[in-house]
Amino acid sequence: MEFERATRRAERLLVPAAFVTALGNNVQLIAGALLMIRSDKTMLAVGLLFVAVAVPQAVLSPVFGRVADRYDRRRLWIGCDVTSAVLALALPVWLAAGGAQGAGVYAANFALAVVAALFFPVSNALIKERVRPGQVRRFNANYEMATQGGMLLSATVGGLLVQRLGAEPLLVFNAGTFVVSAGLVAAVGRRGAGVASLDVAGPGQGAMADAASVSGAFDASGASHGPARQVVWRIPLARLVLLYAQGSVVVTVFNALLPKLVMGEWGRGAGLFGLIDAIGSLGFLAATAFYKVAGRRFGDLPIAVFGFLMCNVALVVQPLFGPVALGLGVAIGAFTYGTARIASRSLVMTSVDEAHVGRAFGLANGVGLAATVVVMLGVAELVDHTDSRWGFAATAGLSVVAAVAAGLLLRGSLSRSGDAARQGGDRTEIASRMVGHDRRRRTARAVLPDAAPAPDGGGLPDAGLAG
Repeated sequence: MEFERATRRAERLLVPAAFVTALGNNVQLIAGALLMIRSDKTMLAVGLLFVAVAVPQAVLSPVFGRVADRYDRRRLWIGCDVTSAVLALALPVWLAAGGAQGAGVYAANFALAVVAALFFPVSNALIKERVRPGQVRRFNANYEMATQGGMLLSATVGGLLVQRLGAEPLLVFNAGTFVVSAGLVAAVGRRGAGVASLDVAGPGQGAMADAASVSGAFDASGASHGPARQVVWRIPLARLVLLYAQGSVVVTVFNALLPKLVMGEWGRGAGLFGLIDAIGSLGFLAATAFYKVAGRRFGDLPIAVFGFLMCNVALVVQPLFGPVALGLGVAIGAFTYGTARIASRSLVMTSVDEAHVGRAFGLANGVGLAATVVVMLGVAELVDHTDSRWGFAATAGLSVVAAVAAGLLLRGSLSRSGDAARQGGDRTEIASRMVGHDRRRRTARAVLPDAAPAPDGGGLPDAGLAG
């Protein structure tokens, strides 16, 4: 009973903690982007800010993923939030003291990115540790909605507050979000003795050298069948990372393109910028509800690939027809991207055992942000020599290639995994029949009477069934 209460408490508190952390991280980044676009008005200035955030995470996330698998994940999450709150307060203090705006923005966001490099694998590992296996897909829908909703809402909060109050109050608000997140995670409580592992296949089954260990609770379609079967098969981790990581590229480059389009090219205020992202938040809410329904009928792989492809169609159309069309396109794009992101996250989460999940998500985050740096610099150069429409189209084209490639590669791997699961199930059934037959033979022997000596004292004893 205590175990049940502990897991439900964790599932209830980790979602709002993720929301306020994502809100805080991206409020800082959006505020910096708005400050830079006002002073420089080039895509490159904004792009360099996003690069400064991406580089430390790309380098450090794979390393910090191992840290997340080794130390107490709850304490690490709280430590990340407290450190982020202190760093977030440092920037408004620097600006109030008359410090250089550009240097302060880059330095503060770089330092927060170092902390985020640890936070990403830690938060995902804590989820795998505390959430019941049967609830992972549903929980991931709520968690991804909270994370992406926080990211999108940060633009709304950032745009409106910067326009009305300036950057300093917004940055102080940002520090407060990290304090709230730390309090929520602290309330989750320590890992009890009964929470040895929630992974149905058991911790440590399957090495993570070059492939992920996959639990038999999910078949090739991604559908859950409960913990009855505990077959373990292997899927190359690089293929899972490709599908998940390209989504990070899309959302990060989009967040850099949007202020360039709205404020730099259209000459609109930060309020419109915030409103557009608020519309996107509604799309993510719809995606969460849709995934919970679609996930019952379809596997995570087809949902993810189809969602990413439809998102890229919306991405191309968004900058072509003015603010109204942009708002509609962002809503559709957020809905399709959100659905795909939830599915790809669930695919990784259910395909890696608890002992190595921090490492897997650390690698996925690192690869995604390393690719983001390359794509961001290329798109920034393209946009500064043309306009934002070409940046949106180029980002969509790269994402299409990555999504299709990952889908084709994973389709073969998951099919082989499904065959292994069925073969494992057949072997389990045969073994069960053999055990049952052996037990029946033992029972039959147990009812035989002791042998009686022959009347003449020789020969074979008389034997017969009792009764």
